Amino acid sequence: MNTKYFIRGFVSAMYLFLMYGAIYAQRYTISGTVMDNGAPIQEAPVFLKPVSLGTISNEHGSFVFDDLMHEKYVISISYIGYAPYKDTFSLTRDTTLTIELQRISYVLENVNIEAAEVSDFGITRLRAVEGSAIYASKKSEVIHVDKLNANLAANLSRQVYAKVPGLNIWESDGAGVQLGIGGRGLSPSRNSNFNTRQNGYDISADALGYPESYYTPPVEAIQRIEIVRGAASLQYGTQFGGLLNFKFREGPRHKKFSIRSRQSVGSFGFFSSYNEIGGTIGKVNYTTFYQYKHSDGWRPNSTLNQHTGYVSLQIRVSPQLLLRPEVTIMRYLARQPGGLTDAQFEMDPGQSNRERNWFNVNWNLAALTLDYTINNKTLVNSRFFGLIAGRDALGVLSNINLADFGGERDLLKDQFRNWGNETRFIYKYSLLTNPSTLLLGFRYYQGFTHRRQGNGSDGKGPDFDYLNPGELKGSDYDLPSRNFSIFAENIFTLGEKVSITPGVRFEYIHTAADGYYRNTVKDLADNILTDEKIYESRINNRSFIFTGIGMSYKPSDNLEVYSNISQNYRAINFNDIRVNAGNLVVDENIDDERGFNADIGFRGSWREWLSFDISAFHLNYKDRIGTVLKSEPNPNFNNLVNRVVRFRTNVAAARIYGLELYSEVSIYKILSSKSPGTDLSLFINMAVIKSEYVDSKATAIEGNSVELVPKLNTKVGINARHGRFSASFQVTYVSEQFSDATNAIRTANAVEGIIPSYGVADLSVGYSHKVVTFEAGINNLTNHSYFTRRASGYPGPGIIPAEPRSLYLTIGIAL
Repeated sequence: MNTKYFIRGFVSAMYLFLMYGAIYAQRYTISGTVMDNGAPIQEAPVFLKPVSLGTISNEHGSFVFDDLMHEKYVISISYIGYAPYKDTFSLTRDTTLTIELQRISYVLENVNIEAAEVSDFGITRLRAVEGSAIYASKKSEVIHVDKLNANLAANLSRQVYAKVPGLNIWESDGAGVQLGIGGRGLSPSRNSNFNTRQNGYDISADALGYPESYYTPPVEAIQRIEIVRGAASLQYGTQFGGLLNFKFREGPRHKKFSIRSRQSVGSFGFFSSYNEIGGTIGKVNYTTFYQYKHSDGWRPNSTLNQHTGYVSLQIRVSPQLLLRPEVTIMRYLARQPGGLTDAQFEMDPGQSNRERNWFNVNWNLAALTLDYTINNKTLVNSRFFGLIAGRDALGVLSNINLADFGGERDLLKDQFRNWGNETRFIYKYSLLTNPSTLLLGFRYYQGFTHRRQGNGSDGKGPDFDYLNPGELKGSDYDLPSRNFSIFAENIFTLGEKVSITPGVRFEYIHTAADGYYRNTVKDLADNILTDEKIYESRINNRSFIFTGIGMSYKPSDNLEVYSNISQNYRAINFNDIRVNAGNLVVDENIDDERGFNADIGFRGSWREWLSFDISAFHLNYKDRIGTVLKSEPNPNFNNLVNRVVRFRTNVAAARIYGLELYSEVSIYKILSSKSPGTDLSLFINMAVIKSEYVDSKATAIEGNSVELVPKLNTKVGINARHGRFSASFQVTYVSEQFSDATNAIRTANAVEGIIPSYGVADLSVGYSHKVVTFEAGINNLTNHSYFTRRASGYPGPGIIPAEPRSLYLTIGIAL
């Protein structure tokens, strides 16, 4: 070979290789303007794939993506009121785009306007990065409320959450005042095992010591409901259930004033009036609503009156800074009919043996959210939030198998004063030519609960004043708490199909109790033998680190294999140790709970007619808190004989594992060509779960099933839509479950025992004509008698029957 030609060829090849490498390594910028007939469109969401970047257009309609490599990209825009835009191109130089969106001008009654991410089935998953949060590799669901055919006025949970597998739902009232959902063996009691939020901030009573929420946002005010399972612990703190976030509707961007009103009536004196106004004036978007709700209840002694109000502003201070102040106020007064024994329920589930029980709640929430976009890769989100609230429970706490002969009632009053800040920093960057996303955050939370228990009046009405306010006959405690957290997660992408998301969280928790309780012992003639006032002052400080990691593999844009494992921790406070609730005794040495959640699943869609999510999970729950029956000396008999009490303690470790399935198929799209506004789909939501207690100190618990874990929990339904008409039919089946760790079948007080299997059917229809909508339905179509809960205190104790057949009618108007 001629050496001269070889050297020339080698030098030329190296030159081309280096030039190609230089070109490939060159970073480029995509910039552009989003327009409507030449006028700029502000806050249009612009997405870029496959790098999963997103931004919004500024007040001039402009956007920019920089630091991009030479490759093929897909740019898309989905903005309400405009046809979706999508374009694919290869990036070889800095590129400037002018994008004209086409306004949708059809009559609204014939068109569904929605973002591209919303499926026709009304449920989707969260994207890998949403705003200031990372959801890559996590099991998540997003419920789009506008897509539901359901009894929204009554917040009917089994319809609203019909397509979320594995949720166990308590049905304690027919008006939907309080939401009670749990999953995978976790108690549904006022969502206490979920970190419950609205618009990203806390709404529960005390996130550490008393994480129950007496306030539930009206579903009619909600745009979407976001649910993330146990792996949410890394970003949202100490809980096993995950995240439940209610995202409120916002005022329209292209109208200064709009009004939306929904009036609903139903069985048993149900009435709801929901009224909302909103719009955009200059740089301010506003939304406000008021809802009044009343119900006579289907059982005697069940009256309810509720008022809820909300005001929110979104102030575009600059192209980079958005402020969102908001205030929520809720009040309700409910008369509670109490629980039933098994025999009473079998005889007549509609009866009531308590006419002097009342529940009063006032909830005042305030928040200020700041979003600062430094550039298209960097976002800072800071949320300040506070709660001033209270709840009063007045009534007879004795076992339901004991008659109420009058006399003074128990009065429990809680006052909550909480505030906090959560700040998040999102940074999108390239690592070894692959796009990555870093989340850093911190949280400070300060809670304070003032809990009192004493004697109330001997009347029947809602008199929430103590008879002896200076010397309570029960207890009086201050329960402060503080929490500081630092957390981080990072999405590392390996090529176009694989990503790994590790995370870590540090927690410092301080809880304390300062107050007294009275130890009163009486003989059989009700004479006081002992009456002593015992003071307590306790402090409990702890800090810990927990970690997690997730992985995602996407063989295509519409299919994903995901898995994750995350440690969990749930702090116990002194908040409920000294409450005198019937024969409930709480272990004074009760400890925090800890464990982990693991998920592996396969989810996606196929050709617009199939959507699915199939997953397996394992929840390992160490030191699980539960209730067992325990024999102890009876102080009313000078401790000479024993009594059986309900003892709340760390009963054992719990292992809960199972399969969760959601699938929905459009029969119409399989059999027919596309026709806008027409569809017929079938869905199934199923959870098959196995649970057991292990490593228990009590031999009677070892090997038992975990309470509140039905082995089979399924919902099957059909949804139809044609033009202005829509209809849904749904059947729910839940197999039997135990109510306590001892797996008791039946007890005299009905607090423990089997919760039998039940099946219930619901039918809903809707019709729209221009600006008016009509909705109607029948819930519990077959009038099946069943119950989902055995209460240990309020609103029982005993069996809380679910509502029988009921009808509802809603008329709505939107201008």
